[in-house]
Amino acid sequence: MNNPTQIANPRILMIGAGGVATVAAYKIVQNLDVFGEFMIASRRKAKCDELVNAIHAKGYKADIKTAQVDADDVEQLKALFSEFKPDLVINLALPYQDLTIMDACLACGCNYLDTANYEPKDEAHFEYSWQWAYKEKFEQAGLTAILGCGFDPGVSQAFTAYAAKHYFDEIHYLDIVDCNAGNHHKAFATNFNPEINIREITQKGLYYENGEWVETEPLAVHQDITYPNIGPRDSYLMHHEELESLVKNFPTIKRARFWMTFGQQYLTYLDVIQNLGMSRIDEIEYEAPLADGSGKTEKVKIVPLQFLKAVLPNPQDLGENYDGETSIGCRIRGIKDGKETTYYVYNNCKHQDAYNETGMQGVSYTTGVPAMIGAMMFVKGLWRKPGVWNLEDFDPDPFMEQLNKQGLPWHEEFDKDIEL
Repeated sequence: MNNPTQIANPRILMIGAGGVATVAAYKIVQNLDVFGEFMIASRRKAKCDELVNAIHAKGYKADIKTAQVDADDVEQLKALFSEFKPDLVINLALPYQDLTIMDACLACGCNYLDTANYEPKDEAHFEYSWQWAYKEKFEQAGLTAILGCGFDPGVSQAFTAYAAKHYFDEIHYLDIVDCNAGNHHKAFATNFNPEINIREITQKGLYYENGEWVETEPLAVHQDITYPNIGPRDSYLMHHEELESLVKNFPTIKRARFWMTFGQQYLTYLDVIQNLGMSRIDEIEYEAPLADGSGKTEKVKIVPLQFLKAVLPNPQDLGENYDGETSIGCRIRGIKDGKETTYYVYNNCKHQDAYNETGMQGVSYTTGVPAMIGAMMFVKGLWRKPGVWNLEDFDPDPFMEQLNKQGLPWHEEFDKDIEL
């Protein structure tokens, strides 16, 4: 059962100080009637302090604590959690660090929320199995873990749950469609961490049909999809983690797919990066000249994709000149009262609106806002039950209501051609 009691003056610890974390921090300080003490921790404390200074420069008076922590180190995490005693840890670090943070939460009696599921550093592969394996541990500890509370995953699952609750007796076909029609005016840049982004896009595609998972070559399946206020865009079938939980939680689904748009220039650069070996995630040995000018060299090991990340534009710095908008939603076909019906629910987010409010572009905004709302749902007692949960395991209605209030209003279309 959900616990309806709100936590008074809750202590919130957010790990991460990148673009998504920046948006989530702004949104937390805009809702201090719900949230209490707030700490931001990251590998570099100076980055946390810069974020706090930016928030104060916008006129927010919140008292925000900062700390240094290595999220790969369970003992460091435990020391920080034991000192600050958070009611909820919001993990906005890297997906590699989900399990260490969950381990520290279990050790210190903290509840947990993240926006992306775990993936190992040495393999470009992500699935929920690693985190779902923690379900019994969190149940026994009486702690809540909320997985994937961004937009996709996250809002896409709340959209689906909302559709199932209000408009369908059975969902048969689900297509999650994600378009970024923005322009950051860079030759090549990724909208979130380049290492994670490129690993995700270069994987094989995967979709669900008639009880089986069907694999496709990377970006091999694509078609034009028409997005509201944007028009038709070439959209590519990809593997995305929320499909894994949605087909489990809505067993009437016959087919579930995820589509994302990419411009031709982006794909050309991506092709070159792969052909040059710069998307590799294995270590290579490189003989590097020493910086002291002695002419001596030393053998060092580098991961090509991590090196590429170091020379690409920082996604946090894209917002100022970013124009256009995103459009993300769910196109659903199924049965209501014996009749076939279609439903399309979506949000459009303008990059400049996101930048004006938080200094970040729309992709960070559409992930950071739902992370804050998920934390709000937990604090209010609306989404609180021991175990490890995906968003569709909770009542979508209060979450959907807050999307409209917190900057991500959604729109509905009924019984129209959903193209897919």
